[in-house]
Amino acid sequence: MRAVLAWKETIRDQCVYDLAFKPDGSQLIIAAGLRVLVYDVADGSLIQPLKGHKDLVYCVAYAKDGKRFASGSADKSIIIWTSKLEGILKYTHNDPIQCIAYNPVTHQLASCSSGDFGLWSPEQKSVNKHKVSSKVSCCGWTNDGQYLALGMMNGVVSIRNKNGEEKVKIERPGGSASPIRSIAWNPSKDEHNDILAVADWGQKLSFYQLSGKQIGKDRALTYDPCCVSYFSKGQYIVMGGSDKQASLYTKDGVRLCPIGEQSAWVWSCRVKPDSNLVVLGCQDGTIACYQLVFSTVHGLYKDRYAYRDSMTDVIVQHLITEQKVRIKCRELVKKIAIYRNRLAIQLPEKILVYELSSDDSSDMHYRVNKKICRKFECNLLVVCSQHIILCQEKRLQCLSFTRVKEKEWVMESLIRYIKVIGGPPGQEGLLVGLKNGAILKIFVNNLFPITLLKLSISVRCLDMSVSRNKMAVVDEHNTLQVYDINSKELLFQEPNANSVAWNTQCEDMLCFSGNGYLNIKASNFPVHQQKMQGFMVGYNGSKIFCLHAYTMSAVEVPLSAPMYQYLERKMYKEAFKIACLGVTDSDWRDLATDALEGLDFDTAKKAFIRIRDLRYLELISRIEVRKKRGESNNEVYLADVYAYQGKFHEAAKLYKSSGHESKALSMYTDLRMFDYAKDLVGATDPESSRILMTKQADWALSSKEPRAAAEMYQSAGEHLKAIDIIGRQGWEDTLIDIARKLDKAEREPLAECALHFKRLKHHGYASEIYAKMGDLQALAQLHVETRHWEEALSLLEKHPELKNDVYVPYAQWLAENDHFEEAQKAFHKAGRQTDAVRVLEQLTHNAVEENRFNDAGYYYWMVSMQCLDIARESDEQRDEMLKKFERFQRLAELYHVYHSIQRYTDEPFSSHMPETLFNICRFLLNNIIADKPRGIYQVHTWIALAKQSRVLGAFKLARFCYETLQRLYVPSRFLDALEVDILTVRSKPFHDSKELIQAMMCYRCSTNNPLLNSQGSVCINCRQPFIYSASSYEVLPLMQFYLEEGTSDEEAVALIDLEVPHADQRDARWQEVDVSGELQALRLDEAAAAEEDPFTAKKSFEQGGSTFVAVKVSRSALRSMSRRDVLIKRWPKPLQWEYFRSLLPDVSITMCPTCFKMFHSEDYELLVLQHNCCPYCRRPIDEQN
Repeated sequence: MRAVLAWKETIRDQCVYDLAFKPDGSQLIIAAGLRVLVYDVADGSLIQPLKGHKDLVYCVAYAKDGKRFASGSADKSIIIWTSKLEGILKYTHNDPIQCIAYNPVTHQLASCSSGDFGLWSPEQKSVNKHKVSSKVSCCGWTNDGQYLALGMMNGVVSIRNKNGEEKVKIERPGGSASPIRSIAWNPSKDEHNDILAVADWGQKLSFYQLSGKQIGKDRALTYDPCCVSYFSKGQYIVMGGSDKQASLYTKDGVRLCPIGEQSAWVWSCRVKPDSNLVVLGCQDGTIACYQLVFSTVHGLYKDRYAYRDSMTDVIVQHLITEQKVRIKCRELVKKIAIYRNRLAIQLPEKILVYELSSDDSSDMHYRVNKKICRKFECNLLVVCSQHIILCQEKRLQCLSFTRVKEKEWVMESLIRYIKVIGGPPGQEGLLVGLKNGAILKIFVNNLFPITLLKLSISVRCLDMSVSRNKMAVVDEHNTLQVYDINSKELLFQEPNANSVAWNTQCEDMLCFSGNGYLNIKASNFPVHQQKMQGFMVGYNGSKIFCLHAYTMSAVEVPLSAPMYQYLERKMYKEAFKIACLGVTDSDWRDLATDALEGLDFDTAKKAFIRIRDLRYLELISRIEVRKKRGESNNEVYLADVYAYQGKFHEAAKLYKSSGHESKALSMYTDLRMFDYAKDLVGATDPESSRILMTKQADWALSSKEPRAAAEMYQSAGEHLKAIDIIGRQGWEDTLIDIARKLDKAEREPLAECALHFKRLKHHGYASEIYAKMGDLQALAQLHVETRHWEEALSLLEKHPELKNDVYVPYAQWLAENDHFEEAQKAFHKAGRQTDAVRVLEQLTHNAVEENRFNDAGYYYWMVSMQCLDIARESDEQRDEMLKKFERFQRLAELYHVYHSIQRYTDEPFSSHMPETLFNICRFLLNNIIADKPRGIYQVHTWIALAKQSRVLGAFKLARFCYETLQRLYVPSRFLDALEVDILTVRSKPFHDSKELIQAMMCYRCSTNNPLLNSQGSVCINCRQPFIYSASSYEVLPLMQFYLEEGTSDEEAVALIDLEVPHADQRDARWQEVDVSGELQALRLDEAAAAEEDPFTAKKSFEQGGSTFVAVKVSRSALRSMSRRDVLIKRWPKPLQWEYFRSLLPDVSITMCPTCFKMFHSEDYELLVLQHNCCPYCRRPIDEQN
């Protein structure tokens, strides 16, 4: 930084007490002697002296809006002047005026005297005055105009609001010994807090926040300060005083440099708004105006740029990533040098050497590596890996980081340019340009410079190419000259250059700037120009580093022009290198296309990869494969390229000339250029004509002319394609005509026709085609898909081998439409027994969940019969299926009987007689002792039994039922009636009706069984199982008997059917015996009876037998039985037949031939008349068994 004197004036024998700029910077108001002087800032001429005060004028201030200014004098008065230099108002204080300040927002004027201060505004007539404890020497408003700071002679700073009330009081340590002489608020809008600079005659500079908190420590001064003034943006401070000069400081109080030495104290100083112009007012009447010139201190190495900021900071900027790092030095930065990972900063008394904390190219963290604590004077500074190079006019000094001067070179002329050009650590090379035109190369470890070139004119800028074979020099006349270093030959020269740089990534490319243009030159091609402001200082790839108005920026420049220059000379590889530095996508495409047409496939491939053109990459890949196979016809390759580029006629000519007419034909047909294709083929090749016809049909199809396409395909013999088009268009008549013309051996086209008819839902035509083909399975599948079950079943009758193809989907369809019983039968017919069982199990589950217990019983019976079928067909599953058969038979009967109980308890009326409900309840309870099926509730059964027992006179059983219910959870809807019934039954006798007890007599041993039997439905004495009527559930007079070993079922039936007549067995059994000779008696001969009727003999055994003894009959016994008395359950295999004999022939009993359930004949006939089927298995009466 340097200060240039703009103008200087002297007011004789008068002290310049204060200065003030007009806000637009055009005028300067000066308080000197008894007058207020108005000067022109441009040239320092006096515009007009203003008279009005009677004593010395101490202070002046201009309003922020520029409409008025004020002056204060020792005559205790304040005068308000307009911008036209006319006085409009005057008011006074009781003491001489010391300082004044305008509010920057409200234009309120603060005027301070020795004993008070006043606040005046144009809107009010009176001046509000406030007493102070000490003489006010200086004052100033905050930027927002809310607070006024007063500096006093007793060392106190008082901060007041707009009403004059004290809000903050800052007491300086020195007190009255350090009176406050000047204060100023920082005008910067970037600061988060208002900052007050305070200068006192204790020779200290301090900074405070609005709250009164001090910022940092006091800055010691070597003089008594008289004035403090901020630059408009607050970045610098100007301060003058007893040292007879003004000094420039940073906003933090760091002294930078002096501004103009004077012969007397500097009593006042001001900075022109938005300018670097500083005006000083001295005690001897001198007014000096200086223009401050801030020079650029910076350094550049490749993509890292370091520059000075705020005079004391260094900012390192990465020009590619735009990262920035600030290094605070807190002293004036004089020089900066950067090289690789080193950064050197020269301060007034030392040089700091920084290094990067890592080798990462994007790392921006610098740390101090060395300190060279010594004052140096130099024009240029260069840093290397291990040395500092100082340049002072003709002298170069090489210092190590430990301050040791290792080498020194003295040049024959002034050094104008120096640059590090790289090299090993400790052996770097320096490129030096001298004023006499000499260009030298110096190695830091060598005392002897090497002269590279000798020009006749001074060097201004120079640079060396990457390979160090070429040198670019800009001389004093702004002429660029490029030399070959080895031969010293001038390669070319260009005018209007002020800076030059070689591209660091391309040997033959450089750029230079001048006259507002950027010039790019590649090899020996013409220069390409574009507008650019500033100086070009670096060139890396496609980025130009440009310095303009103290700002370094990286400018992206497309390198299209030099690339096209290489393309014009078919230098594809060189053009590719240029393109890699940075060109547009369209430039890449032009490069790829030109290289491809030039058959430089390697360059073309790289370029197409860059723009991601897969189409051309595929072409190049195919060409490379063909080259590996040995094909070397460049005409064919070029024809392929032309075809891809749309140059079809050129491609066809090349194909034909190279003997590849088929490729030309294929190209024309693909492009639908059939006329050109016909001209190419002619009428001599029928196969080519057929192919052409087919392709023309393809084109007609893509052109949405399906009828014409279909006709062409038929003509070309492409029946499948024709059928496909006709079928998709839905032309049924045309399609059936084609199908009828086809031979039945052409199965594929016929099948395609059938498929289209199926899609069009024209099942008749589809059936006709399948019948023509003889494809019975497809025909059956068609009937199934169309749900034409009658036709499918009719076909099945003729062809039983299609059983699985018809019955299985038929069963699935029935199941989906809730015809589960029919579905089960269909699965059964299809041999899918597992699926049949699964359907029935689902039916039973649903019936139980929906409380349809009658249906559940029926479905369980069907499941049991299905299990029996599986057991008969599969030996592996026989045992398992037989167990399931027994279980499902039991469940079927339990759910069948529970249906009546559930209807009785849930519905208001019942069709059953009390005796029937009584028997049903007892049967159910006797059979669910060990296992209670899902859905059957014992509570309902006990309630029904209790009610019927009370009705039929079984009071003892009723009491037992009610006691059992008291231990169970009973639904609330039964509780009230249940409590009444319990009370009622207690009034009844404690015994059961004899008729009911007698009804439970065992027909084998004549034992009366209890109404509820804990052992189940067997006699408690002989263990003979009871046989129940499936309607009334009374015990039937039937007894099961078994055949002797060796007797088959067929033989047994034949013997029973004989019905051999015999004498009355009762007479045969009684014999007359003579007991004592006087009495006659009849004795029952049990042995003889047993021989005649073994069934009757089995009834005679002792009471209380613990095991059941089955009745077995011989052939003679079977022969003696009547067919009317014997009932046979003719179970299918693998079950055995069961035989039952009626012990009361007069009781008529009927057995259902399907489910083998026994009924009283009258009950069975009545139920059959009601339901037209068996009430248990639902077999219709007209159905054959």
